Amino acid sequence: MPDPLQTLLQKDRIVDAINTLFVATDEKDWETVKGCFADEVLFDVTSLGADVPETLTPDAIAAAWEDGLRPIEALHHQTGNHRVEVSGDEAIAFCYGTASHYRKTASGRNTRTFVGSYDLHLRRASGRWVIDQFTFNLKFLDGNPELEKD
Repeated sequence: MPDPLQTLLQKDRIVDAINTLFVATDEKDWETVKGCFADEVLFDVTSLGADVPETLTPDAIAAAWEDGLRPIEALHHQTGNHRVEVSGDEAIAFCYGTASHYRKTASGRNTRTFVGSYDLHLRRASGRWVIDQFTFNLKFLDGNPELEKD
C-alpha cells in the first residue's frame, strides 16, 4: 500500500511541474519550458485546430510557442482545480486553465483569452516529474482571435 504522505508529496511536485511550465511560458523562458517535458511528448491541441495529435520533442514545442507568441507583449496562464492520480513513476493530471494574451493593436482589440482544461500524463525521470502527454481542451475563446496580425 502506498504511503499517503509520499503520495501527497508527489502530487505537490506534479502540480509544481505543471505550474513551472505555465509560468515559464508567461516569462518566455523557453529553456525552462523545454525542461518541463520528456524527450518525446504526445502533444494534442486539436481543440485549437491542429489536424491530429503529434509526437514532438521539447525543442519543437518550445520553438513553436516562441514563434507563435513572439508578437504577444504579455501572457498570463492560470490553472486550478488540479486533480492528480499517482501510480508509481507515472501520473495523470487534470486542471482547468485560462491563458490571456495582450498586444496593443491599432484596432484597440488588445486581448484574447483561451478557457479550457488540460489532460496531462507525467512520468518521473531522474527524480523529477516531466510531461510526456499534453492535451488542451478548448471550451471557448474570447477576444481578438487574430491578435498577432492586428
